[in-house]
Amino acid sequence: MIEFRFTAEKLNGQVINGSLSALSVSEGRKKINKLADRNQLKVKKIENKVTYIYRVRKGKEKPLQGEQKAFTKDEVKTALERMGFQVISINKKLFDFQPTPPTQDIVTYVKISSELLDQKLAYGEILTLLINDTANKTLRETLKEINNDLKKGADSEQTFLKYQNVFGKFTAYMLGLASKSGNMAEIYKATAKFLERTQEFKKSLKSALITPMVTLLVLFAAVMFYVGYIFPETAKLFVKFGIALPPMTAFTLKLSDLILGHPYIVTFLFLGPPIILWRWSKSKRGGYIIDKYLIRMPVIGTLIHKTLIEVYCRVFYTLYSGSAESIEPIRIAAEAVGNKYFEERIKNVAIPLMIKSGRGISEAFEASGVFTETALSRFHSGEESGTIKNTALQLANYYESETVYKLKNLIEVVQVFIAMIIMVVMIALTLVSAETATVNPKPPGTSSNQPIIERNIV
Repeated sequence: MIEFRFTAEKLNGQVINGSLSALSVSEGRKKINKLADRNQLKVKKIENKVTYIYRVRKGKEKPLQGEQKAFTKDEVKTALERMGFQVISINKKLFDFQPTPPTQDIVTYVKISSELLDQKLAYGEILTLLINDTANKTLRETLKEINNDLKKGADSEQTFLKYQNVFGKFTAYMLGLASKSGNMAEIYKATAKFLERTQEFKKSLKSALITPMVTLLVLFAAVMFYVGYIFPETAKLFVKFGIALPPMTAFTLKLSDLILGHPYIVTFLFLGPPIILWRWSKSKRGGYIIDKYLIRMPVIGTLIHKTLIEVYCRVFYTLYSGSAESIEPIRIAAEAVGNKYFEERIKNVAIPLMIKSGRGISEAFEASGVFTETALSRFHSGEESGTIKNTALQLANYYESETVYKLKNLIEVVQVFIAMIIMVVMIALTLVSAETATVNPKPPGTSSNQPIIERNIV
């Protein structure tokens, strides 16, 4: 998130200052201009916080170099001079790009924090320890800024949400909420579990779907290269001398001529569909449709569906309190799932039924159409007995055990299937190459239509 500071003037001439955060410079300026239009303000100046690289010296010591985020160069200079440094140079960082930290680093930070919170260590001390020991630069700088903001008395939820591009929207929301909940250790522990399961789910999905698809695409590309460029060099040599080709060799040569004769069409057919599908999946409509039918796929769809319910129940358990304000945890849990179709059905079907019609949770969830019969039955029992919070945790643990076991078996089956495809393709290429080796060239001086006459030498 990028921080912005703006100066505006009211209709009566009064000058006011404000600040906000946005994901990009353009989005930040749009937010400020929209705010100004709504409140009849005239924007005078907009500044966004950027990174400055400075070189300083204290007395006769060796010069030091560092980085500092600020709205202006003068702010950095003033702060350094107050600390007793002699400023040598301050320059704006040209490429202020910070890659997102690996998920494992974020999981480590959250898990260590939950363990130290269990030991009753103050959160400020925990942040100081992690800042010193975190290897990833982006995460280290983010924790440093969060620590500074919290020391200044900033709202913890707003502080963490400023860095949702680093932690992710849901994780930032949970960590910000933890300080207000009165049970930081429990929420940090639940967030770590959520991140671990999400990471494991994505890894399993990659092993079950993405990796096999990439393997098949690479295999297809290798076969096309062999058929289009390597094989013809040998086969056309036989054609040049009028030698009849065996059936598989002749067919492969025709396929090669087709590939070489229409290279752009073949390239489009090879690369076009994956690129179009990927771009379409990034759109709102495309992502919704893909997520909708992903959970309806044979075998793998059922496992993905149950994993989504597991994640939902785990987050729901963490946030749900059973009070009138519990609509918000239902919404947040839907966003945490990461499936647009699942989220849309909860937000646009289940929640409106609860608010406008006064339906119970189990009835609203049933109307959404995204929960299994088992989950609906358990929610109904939990609602009747007043133990719906614990029911959600039981469902999460049950589906975790089931999906982890079945996904491992599915991955093994897929890997065997891919190995068989590779074996079949390699056998086919070997047969074509072996058939080429059986071609019987004609002796010099004979044509393909002339019989070979044997002469007896007396």
